Amino acid sequence: MPHAHPDQRADQLKALASEFVNLHSNHTSLITVTDVRLSPTLERVTFLVSTYPEASEGAALGFLMRKRGECRAYLKEHAPLRRIPHVEFEIDTGEKHRQRVDALLRE
Repeated sequence: MPHAHPDQRADQLKALASEFVNLHSNHTSLITVTDVRLSPTLERVTFLVSTYPEASEGAALGFLMRKRGECRAYLKEHAPLRRIPHVEFEIDTGEKHRQRVDALLRE
């Protein structure tokens, strides 16, 4: 993947982060990796996540932030990158807004 297109890299990192979350979460809430922001220098990757139920957002984000190092190690083991980026997690506010709009349109 060293010469892969940035979108391909992001897609692969998103898939690996999803696998990691699925393997390590306690499944009391559904945590979905919805998008990826990869810095131009590939030094940082931010995984955007949504949770269900939404009330578990804080606990889920806390869990993910504590697991950043393990996630990075998982990426190192499974992603054919020379340099593994620093890992961050954020709540996907755009996805939350989209879901609210969808709910309003259904009313």
